[in-house]
Formats: sequence, structure tokens, C-alpha cells
Amino acid sequence: MALGLLLVRLLMVAAVVAGGLPRRADAGGLAVGFYNKSCPQAEDLALAEMRDIVEKDKTLAPALLRFMFHDCFVRGCDGSIMLVSRNGTGERDALPSHGLRGYGEIERIKAKLEQACPLTVSCADIIVMAARDAVYLSDGPRYAVETGRRDGKVSAAFDANNDVPPPSSNIVDLKTYFSVKSLGWKDLVVLSGNHTIGWTQCSTFAGDRLYNYSGRGVQDPSLNKKYAADLRQACEAGVPDDETVVAMDPVSPYTFDLAYYHDVYNDTGLFLSDQALLDDQWTREYVAQMAAAASPDEYFRDYAVAMTNMGRIEVLTGDSGEIRKVCGAYVD
Repeated sequence: MALGLLLVRLLMVAAVVAGGLPRRADAGGLAVGFYNKSCPQAEDLALAEMRDIVEKDKTLAPALLRFMFHDCFVRGCDGSIMLVSRNGTGERDALPSHGLRGYGEIERIKAKLEQACPLTVSCADIIVMAARDAVYLSDGPRYAVETGRRDGKVSAAFDANNDVPPPSSNIVDLKTYFSVKSLGWKDLVVLSGNHTIGWTQCSTFAGDRLYNYSGRGVQDPSLNKKYAADLRQACEAGVPDDETVVAMDPVSPYTFDLAYYHDVYNDTGLFLSDQALLDDQWTREYVAQMAAAASPDEYFRDYAVAMTNMGRIEVLTGDSGEIRKVCGAYVD
């Protein structure tokens, strides 16, 4: 698979983008400012819509950040998470997609951009811009994003079930999931910091962390005991589908900051996948470094790089894919 991805990337680099649009050879046809001529107001319009969305519901910022992760890790950053399957076999229907929010908001931004620049800005790019702006509107960085993606036409639950790392992943599994997508250990530990904002259902962690660690019917011994007691107040035992929500970072769930790394370093990370970052020398050192950092500046720089790397996963550019008028088109 890694060899196949490498060949695809080499072909993308060799491709010529039609119309003389800007491109970067190392980004597979993507470029900062791709829409400068065809739709110069695209990013400003997207930000304005996102600002209104988040002002009305702060929880949609982390939801739309998560949305990009799920789109990019399944068939690449191609907007395929938006496609609708009449047969219930699309990415939306996969187990990792349960609880995803943001479909309507992406469609809302798309409609605004269609009014300004018909059939120009892809759903895939809108998802990436919305994620960046979600971070910015949560007091995080607003970095330059590469655009120029086109939308994919295939959406399969099978892909999502296989490609999205579950929250119970150990460090070996996490590094494998990321390496398959041409992402390294630093991308893993930096992008895990997305858990500094947002909420999750008890069903995603309570079994592993609180009540049945390794199938032994006990609490995860690595979990801070006081934090575990607090979580037990919210999450009942014996309820595998518990939809009660808790903050992934209980200190500042609306603020994109370094609190996540403090949490993980002090054994109060929520998921097994968070705790797993302490089981590798390089990720553990980065967690410790960010937990002790006096400011988020270095992390914000690293974050911009990691998000750019994720945004390049298996992109469709040039004559590949399509630009849809509506993101939520039917796939079958």
C-alpha cells in the first residue's frame, strides 16, 4: 500500500494543472491561494459562515475539526464523507462516523460559495477550510491552507471501518494507521492535540478506561484515580451505548490550547489512544515538552505543519474527481 501511495504522489507531482493555476510540486497539485483568481473571496466567505455557526453553537467548532480527520483518513481528503448512500453503505454509515456532526454546516458553507462562484470550490476544500477556521475561532492559530482538491465519487463504509483509528488504539496501532497515510510520529502526537476541544460520548471510552480494561472487568490502572471517579459519575457501568457526553479536556473544552498535553502527561487523557502517547519515546518526549511549554507558539507552528500534511492525504486534483454543486449527493 505504501508503495502504491508513493507512485500516486509521484504521478501527481508530474501532472500539469490546467489553466495555469498555482501549484506546489510537493503538495500533489495543491497550493495556498488556489482560488485567488477563480473565487478570491472563498476563504473570507467560509470564515464568515463559520463565525456565525460557532457563535450560535460552540460545540460545532470541534465537531467540524473532527470532520476533516474523518474525511481525510478515508480515501483521502476528497469530501466523500458528505456523500449519501441510499443503501446505508457509505462512510456516513460506518461505525467510526456515528456521532459525527457538521454535514449541514458544510452544506451551508457550500451554498454560500455556490452563490458567489458556481461550481468552483470543492466540498473537500470547504471541509479543510472549516476545520482551520474552527481552530481559529477556538483561540487557536489561523494558518494558511493549501487548496485545489476535487471531490471524490466513491464512499464506502468498509473503508471507514478499516482506516479510522479507534480510540482504544495502542501506540503501535496508532503509528501504523498514520504511517499508512504517509504521516509520521510527530503528526500523530501533534494532531492528537485536537482533543483539547470538544466532547465525546461515554460509549467511546468508558468500557476500556473505567469498567473493563483489557477485558478484565477493572479500571485502567494508568488512569488518574480522581479523574476516573469524576468520569464514573457521568458514565454508568454496563451501558455500552451510553450517549452521555463528557468534555475531552475538562479544564478548557472550548479553547484550543496546551491543556491536552497537561492532561496526558498527568494521566488524565480520556482515551486509551491518548494514554498511548506515553508509550513511545518520541511521542512521550513531545507530550512532556508541550506540557511544560510557557506558550503555545511552538505547538501552533507544529500544528500548522501537521494539518497541512494531513490535508495532502490522497488528494484528487487536476482532472481527477469533480466539483459538485451539492456536497451531499447520492452515491448509489
